[in-house]
Amino acid sequence: MTDGTPVGRRVVLGMLGLGALGVAAGGPLSRSVSGAVRALARDDPTGLSGLLPGGWRYYSVTAHQPHRSTADYRLTVTGLVERPGALRFADLSRLPRTELTSDFQCVTGWRVPGVRWGGVRLAEVLDSAGVRREARAVTFRSFDGTYTESLTLDQARRADVLVADTMDGRPLSRDHGGPVRLVVAPMYGYKSCKWLGGIEVVDAVRPGYWEHYGYDVDAWVGRSNGRDDAPTGDGEPPA
Repeated sequence: MTDGTPVGRRVVLGMLGLGALGVAAGGPLSRSVSGAVRALARDDPTGLSGLLPGGWRYYSVTAHQPHRSTADYRLTVTGLVERPGALRFADLSRLPRTELTSDFQCVTGWRVPGVRWGGVRLAEVLDSAGVRREARAVTFRSFDGTYTESLTLDQARRADVLVADTMDGRPLSRDHGGPVRLVVAPMYGYKSCKWLGGIEVVDAVRPGYWEHYGYDVDAWVGRSNGRDDAPTGDGEPPA
């Protein structure tokens, strides 16, 4: 996927199936399947075969796992704002803190229930930069150098959209997109940009990485891609 070519559906489903079998089974079968998953991972630049504790799966669209320490982390805020700049990890920590507990739902079908995220509402970050009147949307860039996502400005200002730096009371790990990631709780996981490195306020929605391959731009759980139950609360798309 580093060359912009999506992985075939059969390959993805095969890897996910092996992973699920490895979790469900025990003893020698589990070890055998886990070994097969690791073997796939060696030749899998996407990381789709990666399994993490707690029901999580590891996804990346690059062949490497990016890294930033909290000391060298910077989040740039640019575009249609009055005060563009770069926020250090300590700068984010000084903004009003909040927590949010929600299920994390992947469009491929797996779910991790009751994840407790901690961080700053994206609206606070936008307000600190001073959004200009002509702004209509927000583009997000991962510091992996490849991944992008986007929200309308109204979506970005929802109370359940966070710039998160903790998960379940612990610092956000690199596997989970740390030290800082986006969390868009009412949408499928691909909207929650990992390894968040840049926020750009723009005049129109710019489709993100996966939307160029046919994924929905408005990825509401249950209202897009034909999966799961609909979210509740203000700001939902019309039925």
